[in-house]
Amino acid sequence: MTMLSPEEWEAVWLTLAVAARAVAFGLPLAALTAWVLTRYRFPGRGILNALVHLPMVLPPVVTGWLLLLIFGIRGPIGALLLDWFGIRLVFTTAGASLACAVMTFPIMVRSIRLALDSIDSGLEQAARTLGAGWWDRLVNITLPLASPGILVGGIVGYATCLGEFGAVITFAANIPGQTQTLPLAIYAALQSPGGETKAAELSMVSITLALIGLLLSEWFGKKLNTMLGR
Repeated sequence: MTMLSPEEWEAVWLTLAVAARAVAFGLPLAALTAWVLTRYRFPGRGILNALVHLPMVLPPVVTGWLLLLIFGIRGPIGALLLDWFGIRLVFTTAGASLACAVMTFPIMVRSIRLALDSIDSGLEQAARTLGAGWWDRLVNITLPLASPGILVGGIVGYATCLGEFGAVITFAANIPGQTQTLPLAIYAALQSPGGETKAAELSMVSITLALIGLLLSEWFGKKLNTMLGR
């Protein structure tokens, strides 16, 4: 790890930043989506559930291609963002974060749904009987009890972002200093003559970061469950 060049360290820090932005953007939406899917029954719920989990079963390259169609400069949303706000997502760091957020979104939703399903519905019903509105129930009962799942979902989502490759390279390309995350740097090293050693060093960094993320998710999950008396 100490033998990495400044450019390779830049890829490491860029990976951490891209993952952080992806989770910061995706986790609140994942919590809202999980809440809707868990607490409400409505026409089209099955379709919404399937769309949410689609990135889990699609090849990442296909997900990246769909992002190009939608958020590219000629896509329906990408063109509006560029014309109205001057924002271009394709081939940018923000685009890499978007690709990671989309790929990890179903993972975070599933984690939060499991946490919501484990909450005793009688607690919310009792609070409702006592006059607590939906916002009071959400803030004082549901979110605190679901916090282990939310936190673990965020950490696992972050760790997953560190290894995302297919969607990122398809939508954001492999631009050093802008979109070249750690997996892409490993790929670039393998494409260079004699780059196996450098790829191995970068891979060790990737493995270390992934293990740290998984261990943190386990530790925080147990800690919060203990605090909640579970």
